Amino acid sequence: MTSRVRGALSAALIALACLLVPFGAVAAWAAYGLADTGRYVTTMAPLAADPAVRDSVADAVEGEVGEPVRPLVRSFTRTPAFGTAWDEGNRAVHQAVLRAVRDGGHHEVTVDIAPIAARVEHRVTLPRTEIAVLPASQLDRLRKGYDVLEVAGFWLPVSAAVLAAAGIAVAACRRRALTATALGTALGGALLGFAVAVGRRLTLTDLPDPVHRPAVGAVYDALTATLRTVSWLLVAVGLAVALACWLTGRYGWPRARRGPAGPVPDPAQQPTRAQA
Repeated sequence: MTSRVRGALSAALIALACLLVPFGAVAAWAAYGLADTGRYVTTMAPLAADPAVRDSVADAVEGEVGEPVRPLVRSFTRTPAFGTAWDEGNRAVHQAVLRAVRDGGHHEVTVDIAPIAARVEHRVTLPRTEIAVLPASQLDRLRKGYDVLEVAGFWLPVSAAVLAAAGIAVAACRRRALTATALGTALGGALLGFAVAVGRRLTLTDLPDPVHRPAVGAVYDALTATLRTVSWLLVAVGLAVALACWLTGRYGWPRARRGPAGPVPDPAQQPTRAQA
């Protein structure tokens, strides 16, 4: 295999690996972050103290009850009991959606909010405790997406790593190939961060009610915090590796002093007076 063919093959493998980096990060985040109930509840827990989220919860409860109970619910959201109720509600919703996605079925996904209602039953009586969280029409699409993410969340990052290693291995100049891989990884991290920012803007723009944009923005930021961290790590690690490759190529690796390669010849003997 000539050096030109090796260079072209290495460039193709490295480009494909760098292209898979942001997609692999998103797939792994969705498969192992969003699909885990414990992590999801932990991620959403700090939002119980967000004022915008509290107002949205009060509006939602008032919409379900159909009575002007917003001040009562708003005062309840300031109590420590709301944090526990918030965690329980998020856990119940997440488990209900996962159960519907994994077990199949075509019925509407509902959640019983009786544990939350029991904490405020002395103030307000809810007409019903079963609320719908996911319509049946969206289950098939969500189920297909979940099946794809389960496969892609593992194989996309693995494929990216294998392709990058293969591209570096077949390259005629491995230092240059490693530099290109590092820069491509940094570029993939930057594109990932840009996609997260664009997704936030589009999500907030498409909301029918602009009043709830602060609450939705807080939820979006909490859910995508891991993606933003990963994007910065990819950029930092990629640039650091590229800089290290450039420095070693320019100045070389530091070498230790070595002794003489062969035996040192004895100094020429001066003739003695008798020999002279």
